[in-house]
Amino acid sequence: MILENVDVVTDISKEEFQENYFKKQKPLLIKNYSQRWDAFDKWNFDFIKEKAGEQEVPLYDNKPADSKKSSDAPVTKMKMKDYIDTIKSNPSDLRIFFYIITDRLPELLKNFTYPDLGIKFFKRLPTLFFGGSEAHVLMHYDVDLGDFMHFHFEGKKRILLFDQKQSKFLYKVPLSVHTIYDVDYENPDYEKFPALKYAKGYEIFMEHGDALFIPGAFWHFNRYLEPGFSMSLRALPNKPKVFANMLYHVFIMRYTDKILRKLFKGKWVDHKQKWAYEKAAEALEKYEKKTKLNSHR
Repeated sequence: MILENVDVVTDISKEEFQENYFKKQKPLLIKNYSQRWDAFDKWNFDFIKEKAGEQEVPLYDNKPADSKKSSDAPVTKMKMKDYIDTIKSNPSDLRIFFYIITDRLPELLKNFTYPDLGIKFFKRLPTLFFGGSEAHVLMHYDVDLGDFMHFHFEGKKRILLFDQKQSKFLYKVPLSVHTIYDVDYENPDYEKFPALKYAKGYEIFMEHGDALFIPGAFWHFNRYLEPGFSMSLRALPNKPKVFANMLYHVFIMRYTDKILRKLFKGKWVDHKQKWAYEKAAEALEKYEKKTKLNSHR
């Protein structure tokens, strides 16, 4: 993969952000952004345990979804306080996915302020994500195609970002928003996945209090290097073309895949994986032919 750093700032005006990042759909890392919140000292595991420790939470691991089960079925459940103790005391790939603050911990809404960057956030869905030191999230892009700000707390986290132009090199699975399950983005196997070496993206390392702007439909791979949690603030697509594409993703593509998965189970999953590999091979061949022609001009 061809990875570069994102732009990094410690502060930015609304006008500069809109002109250089939002309009251009370019990622940006704002270091220590959350430290400006009056209640920044409450963004830690201890506060979460105190306020939500008795809640039972669904947990997920690094394994691909079982074709015989719902793709969003958890591997187990645990009280929040026990989960936090587990990931703090031992290496773990267990993670909490899409913990909706307004439903589960509304008190936390008082402990941050929405960034004044000209983004109209969807205030119904501020969400938390948790992970142990071995946890990662499969390469994917969000089905709602919305821009979002991602805030990280506690331990360090590594994120890879790619725009949609790189889909052909990432082994995108048809009728889905993820790539082939067995691509290892920490140790890429370029013999097995040769197209991957041409994928151009960004590598970001986040620390406690950092904020990352991720443009809509950007592919992202998240790897918790240490136990930690993050909050995402989302914005719904506001351009007609993108909004229509979002409706297709949510109401047509996703449900078509669910129906085919229910009907054909593992055969459908295997077919999609094979299809993704074939499409990437075609893209690789075209790219290398084009590169070879250009080098002889």
